[in-house]
Amino acid sequence: MAAAPLHDTAASPVGAPDLARIIVTKVFVRGLKVDAQIGVYDHEHGRVQPLVVDVELDVAASHCERLGDTVNYEMVGEAARAIAAEGHIDLVETFAERLAQACFFDPRVTRARVRVEKPLALAPHAAAAGVEITAVRG
Repeated sequence: MAAAPLHDTAASPVGAPDLARIIVTKVFVRGLKVDAQIGVYDHEHGRVQPLVVDVELDVAASHCERLGDTVNYEMVGEAARAIAAEGHIDLVETFAERLAQACFFDPRVTRARVRVEKPLALAPHAAAAGVEITAVRG
């Protein structure tokens, strides 16, 4: 008995049922540069330091055809700059947590991974130091 041929997806007519279902869409921003007043040491107070931020969001969205169907990644940059503009922050952990919380303002975000690097923290001995957190909607 001959095996049945596999379905040729390239020949599927428009409007054919989907063969796969998108469960999670990942929205990400990598290498976002933000200047912030950050640090616990006296020499870090009253001065701005660069941060490099990576964010990855799990979004409950599928079949995105328009910007309104998903999370706009520009929101991540706006939120990071707004947090920096609020004033001095002692720890990069605090910055990361505030940014993760800001991402949850969109109800479709189910998980946020936020990495914050402080390039000057251990210079010239290290390229950067920082923290990465993962937060899930409660």
